[in-house]
Amino acid sequence: MRKESAQGKREFGFFAVAAPGLEQIVADELGGIGIARREVATGGVSFGGSMNQLRLVNLWSRTASRVLVRMDEFHASSFHELERRAKRVDWKRYAAPGQRVRFRITCRKSRLYHSDAVAERLASAVDRQIGGITGASITGPDPEEDHESIEEEASQLFIVRISEDVCTVSADSSGELLHRRGYRKALGKAPMRETLAAAMLYGSEWNSEMPLVDPMCGSGTIAIEAALMSRRVAPGVGRAFAFESWPGHDEAAWRGTLDRARDSALTQALGPILASDRDEGGIGASLANAERAGVTRDVEFSVRAISDAPIPGSAGWMVTNPPYGARVGHAGPLKNLYAQLGKVARVRAQGYRVALLSAERSLEAQLRLNLREVFRTTNGGIPVRLMVGRV
Repeated sequence: MRKESAQGKREFGFFAVAAPGLEQIVADELGGIGIARREVATGGVSFGGSMNQLRLVNLWSRTASRVLVRMDEFHASSFHELERRAKRVDWKRYAAPGQRVRFRITCRKSRLYHSDAVAERLASAVDRQIGGITGASITGPDPEEDHESIEEEASQLFIVRISEDVCTVSADSSGELLHRRGYRKALGKAPMRETLAAAMLYGSEWNSEMPLVDPMCGSGTIAIEAALMSRRVAPGVGRAFAFESWPGHDEAAWRGTLDRARDSALTQALGPILASDRDEGGIGASLANAERAGVTRDVEFSVRAISDAPIPGSAGWMVTNPPYGARVGHAGPLKNLYAQLGKVARVRAQGYRVALLSAERSLEAQLRLNLREVFRTTNGGIPVRLMVGRV
């Protein structure tokens, strides 16, 4: 959906999709990007603006999953009404002749409840308006799905929600999920998404000029995200987006945005970032990922036990994602691991702020640290909480 502003510029309605529990983190981040008018909603943050704002959020957001354009919203309690209204949707702005399209459809508390039949009517409307689309398909209902094929990633995704007979139609502007920065090909045993690692850093209120320590770094995601954040590297600068293939895409404006982002990046991180793990294979993966991200000089990786983790200075941040027991290890040994982590923090990291993801209160108690909950979300399908406190 769009309208004309007082200056005559087109304004669109956008929606930044967030993982459950991260909506406020995403909203705060959008404020830092320069999005003034935004509203937190279940599943994300709505905001308005021009296509320039859309490009900026895709390029700079470290925590959002996708950015959608709200194309239209209308009442539809019958297929006849759906077909009639679908003809008026401006599909041609977001797909071109010869392009493959796909739909993600959810139907709740509505007389139109058969997603396949809804997709068939919408695909027909798209084909009549654009002509020559190479095919249409239905993809999974979960906006956090991360198992898309190359063919799916190359197609234009339309997300359609029918709730209580109100149909909301959106176009995905991102393409691949935004956590795919392009650097993480080597993974540890239980990898976390880049967007969640960035959310942990925001939630901990990390000061990028202060030391950051991750004593259980796995494949290095938290440390690498910290280095990119400290150096002010736009997370989307090395990847492609769906909006680049839209008819009417302003390539010159986009190239200018990219050039300004590259020019604003710093040559090195502002403070020391140290990541360690007792698993030599994990450190090898971390080094490979850091090299692809271009931050090998910004992060000091080492193979060390938790008790020997490097902790510089008298103040800083310890941000880590310890194993939960649901996927890696078992509850018994993990109690000792958490007790050891807490002891290291109390003895060697006095003056530090500690932030970690916790899935089990009994393990959390082993830390013997005074922590408060910042947000709740999921990691790999496991409910977790970001717990933060000072030592």
